[in-house]
Amino acid sequence: MMKNIFIRFSFADLFTYLFLAVMAFLSIFPFIWMVIGATNNSIDITKGKISFGDQLWVNIASFFEQVDVGLIFWNSSKITIITCVLTLGISSVAGYGFEVFRSKPRERLYTMVLLTLMIPFAALMIPLFISIAKAGLINTHAAIILPGLASAFIIFYFRQCTKAFPPELRDAAKVDGLKEWQIFLYIYLPVMKSTYAAAFIIVFMASWNNYLWPLIVLQSNELKTITLVISSLASAYYPDYGVVMVGTIFATIPTLAIFFLMQRQFVQGMLGAVK
Repeated sequence: MMKNIFIRFSFADLFTYLFLAVMAFLSIFPFIWMVIGATNNSIDITKGKISFGDQLWVNIASFFEQVDVGLIFWNSSKITIITCVLTLGISSVAGYGFEVFRSKPRERLYTMVLLTLMIPFAALMIPLFISIAKAGLINTHAAIILPGLASAFIIFYFRQCTKAFPPELRDAAKVDGLKEWQIFLYIYLPVMKSTYAAAFIIVFMASWNNYLWPLIVLQSNELKTITLVISSLASAYYPDYGVVMVGTIFATIPTLAIFFLMQRQFVQGMLGAVK
């Protein structure tokens, strides 16, 4: 009987574990290739060398010589942090309001907000650029921050998660004399902290890795973000791919750190956990 159980377990799970192993390898291989490439020179990377070299410190020194690392990290960090704080504040209030204060006009407005998710960004670039230009914000960080503040997806996410918010807490708070903004600040925010954590990771990664829109509105090198700088290094006439790999590693570290530090809250938030 034990033999039958072992055979049944082996054949039932072998394909599953093999599939998961292959998918895991395909997922982490770009990161492995990135680290290996940072230790080799440009010629070896072009040839497809997949073993570690001895050019890591040379590539790091060259990257710091070509790039003002402190400035580009400051630009990316400033844009990302401001975007995260304002987007979470605006979107959470909107999601809370759409769910708590239901009415037919609000449902129509919410439907219109969701319909904007169907519009590709390519169709919005020209009118958005014209609007930003008329406002005199071209070549400023505000031109990157403002268009993404009211995120339709984050509003949708907060509304869906607000469905799990116990209405008894709001009713009890109203009995105690709390106003709506006090309920939101002192009860809703602490209870929905895992939702905020998950939304923060989503917005942080999207803002940190944003490339196309900053490429359009930023013109001076002093204002460029790390994604634009890495792109300019890779598009040079004779690109040094070792330096590009080093820059990619530096650009990846903040997003990895944020995710691993907040991964538990991220999972809870995506599952709609409320504590």
